[in-house]
Amino acid sequence: MKKILITGGAGFIGSHLCKKLLDEGNDVLCLDNYFTGTKENIKELSDSPYFETIRHDICFPLYVEVDQIFNLACPASPIHYQHDPVQTTKTSVHGAINMLGLAKRINARILQASTSEVYGDPETHPQDEKYWGNVNPIGPRSCYDEGKRCAETLFFDYYRQHKLDIKVVRIFNTYGPKMHPNDGRVVSNFIMQALTNKDITVFGDGKQTRSFCYIDDMVIGLKNMMDSDEGIIGPINLGNPTELKIIDLAKLIINMTNSKSKIIHADLPKDDPVRRKPDISIANKTLNWKPTIEVEDGLKETIKFFQTQIK
Repeated sequence: MKKILITGGAGFIGSHLCKKLLDEGNDVLCLDNYFTGTKENIKELSDSPYFETIRHDICFPLYVEVDQIFNLACPASPIHYQHDPVQTTKTSVHGAINMLGLAKRINARILQASTSEVYGDPETHPQDEKYWGNVNPIGPRSCYDEGKRCAETLFFDYYRQHKLDIKVVRIFNTYGPKMHPNDGRVVSNFIMQALTNKDITVFGDGKQTRSFCYIDDMVIGLKNMMDSDEGIIGPINLGNPTELKIIDLAKLIINMTNSKSKIIHADLPKDDPVRRKPDISIANKTLNWKPTIEVEDGLKETIKFFQTQIK
């Protein structure tokens, strides 16, 4: 049994990871300040004697004894991270410093949940880990993009300077049950609009692409990375390489929900990436990982969840 700390453990990805690690017989410490995470996400775990929660903001130091740390804490949707951009940057940068300091003190392995947003609006396609990105450092998305880039810098400096046992993954679009219904992300937006027969808002012409990874696949990727050999530090892309146009996603969700929604178009947000697709050859080779759940199957489960969220 390992003692494992998950920051952002009551969030979308964090809560699924908490359950997986708990089911596998670990002692799980879930840390969250509940800015975007919810107690509802981890309610089913509360009866376990091996599950513990702490309300805490990682912008402040933490003193616990654990074997592993998954650093997932940070608002990840534009609506949430742009709500308080200064705090978003602090969460990425101060949070990384505090969690790295904790890992150094207690000699724990630490995994950083970075993001495909470090690639910005990419000029190469698909995006592999050698690509340095095309990021606007002063735009409305910069608090998240640059915050995560700086966090990666800190992780690798702690690795070089202090020989810390680090792991860094870059997470591409992930979806599934327990997503926040009003987080502004494309999957949750489209499903909620379709289930309530409201117009589905597609930004631009809808020909921009994303790659959607179901949450169960993502959790396995995160676990495989944490349990990988010490020499595998990353960064490693985790995501689904199947590329889907946003307009096609909207049509698919309308069809799957038998919705009466119409598609309307709005202006593309500033610095919104035009194409996004991960090259996962390193993850496939070093972690023996690739997504196995088809988009339609994942959407079916996600739609079921959102049906329970409509009041």
